[in-house]
Amino acid sequence: MVARLSSLVLVLLSSAFAAGCGGDDDAADGDADADSDSDADSDADSDTDADSDADSDGDADGDADGDADREPFMPPLDEIDPDWWTELRPAGDTNCSRGSEFAFFVRPGAVNRLVLDFIGGGACWNAATCSVADAIFNPDVENVRDAVRTGNPHGIYDRDDERNPVRDWTHVVIPYCTGDVHWGDAVVTYGEGADEVTINHKGAVNVRAVLGWVYENIQAPEHVLVTGCSAGSYGSVLWSAQVMQHYPDALVTQLGDSGAGIITETFFEESFPSWNAEQAFPAFIPELDPAQVDLTGKTLADLYSGIGNYFPDQRISQYNTAFDENQVFYFQAMGGGDAADWSERMFASIAQIHDTTASFASFIPSGEQHCILLFDNFYTVNVGGRLLTDWLAALIDRQPVERLACTECSEPTPGSE
Repeated sequence: MVARLSSLVLVLLSSAFAAGCGGDDDAADGDADADSDSDADSDADSDTDADSDADSDGDADGDADGDADREPFMPPLDEIDPDWWTELRPAGDTNCSRGSEFAFFVRPGAVNRLVLDFIGGGACWNAATCSVADAIFNPDVENVRDAVRTGNPHGIYDRDDERNPVRDWTHVVIPYCTGDVHWGDAVVTYGEGADEVTINHKGAVNVRAVLGWVYENIQAPEHVLVTGCSAGSYGSVLWSAQVMQHYPDALVTQLGDSGAGIITETFFEESFPSWNAEQAFPAFIPELDPAQVDLTGKTLADLYSGIGNYFPDQRISQYNTAFDENQVFYFQAMGGGDAADWSERMFASIAQIHDTTASFASFIPSGEQHCILLFDNFYTVNVGGRLLTDWLAALIDRQPVERLACTECSEPTPGSE
């Protein structure tokens, strides 16, 4: 059965910055190295702004009581160097899971278009998972900070590649450090006694702070791409509704990268309430208003359909490989079936969204790779010869796009890595 709504959380149990990549038949190999410790294969490119370097230490190492000592650093867009990634720090109520300071990263573009990029990196929902939070999700923004300083851009972060459909857009990277797929607004203490651990599930608070800066500084963009890999995929679809509502005259395209939301009902029941995620849902959409409907009866397909049908002139979409190794791994870890079972459910969820939502598009190549936006084979992955980059460019430009999926999807050999 298609996973319950916050199935979203699941697949994310791996960092977008540490996403492993496998080969696939319809996708060219590219440079999708599976180096989980390589910041160079991760998100943003180039070095961070000099001011950011000088001011980034602060409470970055984590201090649950450090809010009073934090000073915001939120320069206007026109004062940010377009040749560098600049770290902005909202301070205030924003926070990471263990109390370290939240920050986001901006690189201005040459055109009046915007990328809102939600980063992935795991989840935490009970005493067992939250007690080892550092092991299964990103508890701070250090991995993103290291990535932008390291440079060596790939995928949509490579501004020198003419094939990149967003190479000259203003790019806002929203790190993920709260274990709640960018949805939460709660401080929860898990466990008891020596095993007690307190987690700041403040993903929604952090996102609202970023969007506040974005709305003030980019008041009338021509187009917005709301995207994200893994956990960021779920952030991208939920918050795309707010972006569409705020920018009624802009074209908004959402692309969820490797977040199909296939998981067990038990996981949903245990995770969603802990985060107080209901407050992040678009209450202005009747089908998704927590005051009118029971969200526990909704699926990820319902979330896509609800947003897509409320904003029929915008575009929503998903990218998944047919046997995504990361999504399969966590589906099995939570009591689900094998890769074939996961794949069948994923295709069923995609079909349901297509059947109910005219504005939805999907791209499903063969293989097991988790995430595509961060890697060089973003430029070569294809289905039947149709390149993902061409498909995405057409989606952005509101040209007709095919519903693309592998016809002979190579299933991984049982027991193989």
